[in-house]
Amino acid sequence: MLGNITLGQYFPGNSFIHKLDPRTKILSTLIYIIAIFLADSAVSYGILVAFAALAITVSRLPVMLVLKSVKPILIIVLLTLLIHMFTMPGEHVLFTWKFLMVTEEGLHFGLKMGLRLILLLLFSSILTFTTSPIVLTDGIECLLRPFAVIGVPAHELAMMMTIALRFIPTLLEETDRIMKAQTARGAVFTSGNLVQRVKNMLPLLVPLFISAFRRADELATAMEARCYRGGEGRTRMHHLAYGGRDFVAYAAVCFLAVGLACLRWGSSLCVL
Repeated sequence: MLGNITLGQYFPGNSFIHKLDPRTKILSTLIYIIAIFLADSAVSYGILVAFAALAITVSRLPVMLVLKSVKPILIIVLLTLLIHMFTMPGEHVLFTWKFLMVTEEGLHFGLKMGLRLILLLLFSSILTFTTSPIVLTDGIECLLRPFAVIGVPAHELAMMMTIALRFIPTLLEETDRIMKAQTARGAVFTSGNLVQRVKNMLPLLVPLFISAFRRADELATAMEARCYRGGEGRTRMHHLAYGGRDFVAYAAVCFLAVGLACLRWGSSLCVL
């Protein structure tokens, strides 16, 4: 299960999407997420799936690597589907048993919500796979910089978000190492009821938290030893600059969002 979690990993490459400015990729991801919630028909969802497939192809990422990022949320997708199936009322009843009732409307809405979750994570994974943590930090900081006038610490927020993202693979690797060590000593993590499994997790969680705090302390010491003082007076080796490919990417995702809005609200919106 731990090996299926790919959040925070970077896959080096030289594709069109790899070369995009990080601000372009972040804002394009946000626009795509908005477009996901504009979809309300099978045609709209088909367009979203086709656009995501096109983005994966252009990024030259291994398809299985991208699909692997969806595995950790499949249980959440299934729960979302079941909750909407059994709780959403509707006129067309498909199945009834005692107090349980499945309606066609609930099934359709559950499928839509599950597909939205999958597409959201899928497209967000393309962002992290094609953007190194350092470049991602610069992009987030640049986007947050206008909010500095109201006291928002742009550099500090960007640094914290990127460090958290960067340490996800490290903590997963540490968790896997601790699990193997505890299993070799006779610990069992996959058997027993829910209460027993929670108790069995204690030998895993305690050393994991100790390791995480130790790594955080070492990182803080290393940053202080290098005279790190935040973003004030900080210079950059590489300055972010938009290019022609960035405007092409913006045009593509904006066209997608506007097209889905037209499909949802009709020709009156397109005329406006």
